[in-house]
Amino acid sequence: MIRPDLSLPIPETITSAHFIGVGGSGMSGLARMFLDRGIRVSGSDRADSAALRDLAARGATVYVGHDAAHLGDADTVVHTGAIWPENPEFVTAKERGLHVIHRSQALHWLIGGRRLVSVAGAHGKTTSTGMIVTALRALEVDPTFVNGGVIADLGASSGTGSDDLVVIEADESDGTFELYDTAVALITNVDPDHLDHYGSRDAFDAAFARFADAASEAVVISSDDAGARAVRERITHANVVTFGEDSAADVRLSGIRTDGPVAFTLTADGESVDVQLRVPGAHNAVNAAGAVAVLRVLGHSLADAARAVEGFGGTVRRFELHGVAQGVSVYDDYAHHPTEVAAALSAARTVVGEGRIIAIQQPHTYSRTQEMYREFAEVLETHADHTVMLDVYGAREDPVPGVTGELVSGAFADPEHVHYVPDWQAAADYTARIARPGDYVITLGCGNVYQIIPQVLEALSRTEAAAV
Repeated sequence: MIRPDLSLPIPETITSAHFIGVGGSGMSGLARMFLDRGIRVSGSDRADSAALRDLAARGATVYVGHDAAHLGDADTVVHTGAIWPENPEFVTAKERGLHVIHRSQALHWLIGGRRLVSVAGAHGKTTSTGMIVTALRALEVDPTFVNGGVIADLGASSGTGSDDLVVIEADESDGTFELYDTAVALITNVDPDHLDHYGSRDAFDAAFARFADAASEAVVISSDDAGARAVRERITHANVVTFGEDSAADVRLSGIRTDGPVAFTLTADGESVDVQLRVPGAHNAVNAAGAVAVLRVLGHSLADAARAVEGFGGTVRRFELHGVAQGVSVYDDYAHHPTEVAAALSAARTVVGEGRIIAIQQPHTYSRTQEMYREFAEVLETHADHTVMLDVYGAREDPVPGVTGELVSGAFADPEHVHYVPDWQAAADYTARIARPGDYVITLGCGNVYQIIPQVLEALSRTEAAAV
């Protein structure tokens, strides 16, 4: 992993930019915005994808694989922390003296001093960002936005708007959320993660407090999340707005109903409004409360903000239905932390009815799996009827001996609730054998686990044909 060096100068002018790892949702979104600015764009990634093809159709030069020759005449190279230091494009760019900047610095350059809403938190920030963006558009505001995932109704993770307002998902994982000149900061929650970067919980909390206090207009923060409450005690900002079920919250959430698309009541300044979302799950009621709180800070009424948030249709890879075979619905969710897994499976439970939930879990990174395997096992055993456990998606990390999917499955209290199957085809076939009509199968993880879905659907179809 390459840690971002935020002390490096950001160029005043960029005429030709090359993106290393351009296929990711965040990086491809940035590349599209550079194209919107009339900047020449090239980029590479290790595998072909729809994102690469879309960028090529928009005029970018894209490559599959990494090679120093791909740099062309770029004057600036944009990278993520997920690439290896030995990446030939990264190494050559340094040797040639090009401007080499982290994606957060590229985003800072694009924002260019406009009024900024930054959404941070361990969980829920992609959904919350999507809610704010779609609601603003419904309120006839046209913001520029950069999200960590594709907003389903817009079909994009980024867009260049005409108004002087920018909404971004700000990444706390590597500290880069402190780089931005934020006007309104939203903190969804503060669940300890990324301690490999921060070193301690105290340092993690301190970073959130600095992010909040640096906001020029307001801080919006959860009143319910224990981590957020701890950070709130550190914040000295004069304008802090809270949201949640706590009776003292400025935007109070009550009466959550989860028997279908989640419904609830929001109350602020003595006014109440009933809300029903298009997406399920109590966690989305909380996300909506935070989004509405931000919209009120931006000048919109409670009623208008709530009506606008109701139109949010979700983000790609957040409880996304991919297909139905043999009466079995197959979903995908990006959840890769125990808290996120619990939220995703709890949302599924509210709509599955009499069916069962079969989770296909791909642990993400060796460090997180080694640190949290017991928590993953407990959450999966509690919220899923059965779990099919794959092996770890290492991402930027080298394998750690003994840290596999079997480490998680071995921590289940009842081994009958889990089956460790490292081979994907065998996992798909096993899932098809145990699934029954009415069940939900949900792939979980932020790696490439979603790519097993066609195998699962095909295996289900074969099972159906054999049954007939």
